[in-house]
Amino acid sequence: MRFGRKRHKIITGTERKMVWENFLSLSTLQGISYVLPLIVLPYIFRVIGPEKFGLIAFAQALVQYFMIVTDYGFSLSATRKISLFRDEEEKVSAVFSSVMTVKMILALLSFIVLLGIINFIPKFKQDWIVYILSFGAVVGNTFFPVWFFQGIEKMKYITFINIAGGIIYMVSIFIFVRHPYDFLMVPAINSLFFLVTGTLGLYIALRKFKIVFVRQTYHEIREEIRTGWQLFISIVSINAYTTTRIFAVGLLTNNTLTGFYSIGEKIANAIQTFPLDSFSQAIYPRLSHIFKKNRKRALRIMRKTQKNTILSYAIALPVIYILTPWVTMLICGVAYKEVIITIRILLFAIFFIVAKAFRIQFLIVGGKADLYSKIHIAAALVGLPLIFLSIDYFSYMGAAISTVIIEAGIFLLTLKIISDLYKKY
Repeated sequence: MRFGRKRHKIITGTERKMVWENFLSLSTLQGISYVLPLIVLPYIFRVIGPEKFGLIAFAQALVQYFMIVTDYGFSLSATRKISLFRDEEEKVSAVFSSVMTVKMILALLSFIVLLGIINFIPKFKQDWIVYILSFGAVVGNTFFPVWFFQGIEKMKYITFINIAGGIIYMVSIFIFVRHPYDFLMVPAINSLFFLVTGTLGLYIALRKFKIVFVRQTYHEIREEIRTGWQLFISIVSINAYTTTRIFAVGLLTNNTLTGFYSIGEKIANAIQTFPLDSFSQAIYPRLSHIFKKNRKRALRIMRKTQKNTILSYAIALPVIYILTPWVTMLICGVAYKEVIITIRILLFAIFFIVAKAFRIQFLIVGGKADLYSKIHIAAALVGLPLIFLSIDYFSYMGAAISTVIIEAGIFLLTLKIISDLYKKY
């Protein structure tokens, strides 16, 4: 073939620059987001102890369900809409207004449900204040229009806000959490962090980008709910076998084992998401934009990105497996075997997650949200009972073992579906 090299480039210099700028912004944010907890978590774990740490982790797992409800898949559906309409101010304002209206309604309904859970279920009633204090994170997360900044590809604002808030959070923990009986300050400070950053993010979106809040009709609200429904079901399904792990360990074991498992999972999540999530979020709006003009080109970019990601993690994960006891000692102060076992099992799950990350994202880029949804619904239907059965049989290890099985199944299913789509493009 004798074509010039320039014609073979699957991504232009301008596009590469924009993606990398957003990637660096999100990587800095995620770096801070994970470095700060790695500084703060060991301190919290040692000061309040595994039992109270487990109670707070259990409360956060419950609150995470409400975050899922209020997010309603807008992190994907609204991001895509904003990306496509970002040059049309009226449409951007309309999307922004309808999304925020739905999110606020869902936040109010979530709080009513939480009050019902606290009042009628004894396990939750005895520690009701922990759950109330933890709920502030839901409100703050509702306010923060991350999806808007991702859609217009201005992630630097997310970075600046969260870095400043994260530093204040860390300092506050060191100042106000000094003794085991200070454990209530942990969810309180965490919620305050979400509330401050969420309010600031909303303020910047409204003032800096001149968003005009438009009062929404019942028809417009219903349309927004309808649009995000499939992605919402997908995200609920995903969290049925992710967030539920800590929640299930808390229900079926005790606070101490929940504390050990939760900190092991937090370490594994840091390994999984940094820097993978940053790049995934940075490239998503750009791929959506490219796909609209050239499907084959978007597909080639996805395949190359996925290949490079697998290679990077294939090198990194074995090294991390060997270093797990040292990492556990660094984080917890003691190389707890429960934490080491949890991390090492979850590393296998991380490989399967990484191996299909951009493939499965491409389903949404290509407007195949129904397939994306079906994959995760199937995983939830199989995974949810598997998690409870595994924990009942293997204790906390069952949560990690079931995760590996579930993610391997999703990987194989995604590989088959994407291979079929390749032929159409």
